[in-house]
Amino acid sequence: MQIELGQTGVKVSRLCFGSLTIGPLQAGLPLEEGAALLRLAFESGVNFVDTAQIYGTYPYIRKALQGYSGDVVIASKSYAYTASAMAEALEEARRDLDRDRVEIFLLHEQESEHTLRGHWEAFEYLLEAKAKGWVKAVGLSTHSVAGVRAALAVPEIDIIHPLVNMAGIGILDGTVEEMLAAIQEARQRGKGIYAMKVLGGGNLYGQAQAAMRWALGQPHIQAIAVGMQSPKELALNLQLFSGNDGDGETWAQVQKRERRLHIEDWCQGCGKCIPACPQKALHLLGPQVYVEKGRCVLCGYCSRMCRDFCIKVV
Repeated sequence: MQIELGQTGVKVSRLCFGSLTIGPLQAGLPLEEGAALLRLAFESGVNFVDTAQIYGTYPYIRKALQGYSGDVVIASKSYAYTASAMAEALEEARRDLDRDRVEIFLLHEQESEHTLRGHWEAFEYLLEAKAKGWVKAVGLSTHSVAGVRAALAVPEIDIIHPLVNMAGIGILDGTVEEMLAAIQEARQRGKGIYAMKVLGGGNLYGQAQAAMRWALGQPHIQAIAVGMQSPKELALNLQLFSGNDGDGETWAQVQKRERRLHIEDWCQGCGKCIPACPQKALHLLGPQVYVEKGRCVLCGYCSRMCRDFCIKVV
């Protein structure tokens, strides 16, 4: 089953393949393996994939689409803040994906009205690209309530890609209830909504069924981007999105996979996560935080303290 995102005319599956997890910033799957997983998702009814300029996953998507005749909606994002940089970002996507049009293109991580104003030149370029048919819908991604609210004031924004989960992990400036209220208002104004981080960057993995049921139960969230790294994870998500809890044996197999605490390269070494770790597994080494793996129990408590959402369980 597919739904129209907002008033864009773009129809997508509710399950969106979040491609960050297969690429070099996280799992770094071999190209053939990552592309095969994407192709399996497409052939299983998932027609929506989320990526970004910094993810390094365009080659996976391009390969997965080779010889595939079905319709696939691609959403990409860029941090570009000038017209020229956004032009380069969009051209890179079109070239590396081998597509004339990228259906959805977003400003990456817009956290306030001030941030959006600073990227306005890039957004205006996206509007020009939309008029030329190079993109079909434009908007922004955000980790903040203020970012969603900033988008409400801009009629030209078609799509909002907000961070939200039942525990509020990663929301920069408010509660889950405040984020949901902003999302509801956005939907009432005709914006399309597809959510991210409903498993809290992996920190809610132990409660994955409950976290996913919670997200699927939110009436104003139209689609959800979920990171996947294996056919078993894809199978479970397909079951969850079809209204089933998922096969118990498959759950057991997936949860046996070794997981680790991952700290992104953009960690600024603020150190706020260190006292939040009950196991004393985090330490500041030079400009960044590192994990003492023997102590870490993957509780995820540290992730709540990271303003930049650098910490994930993968």
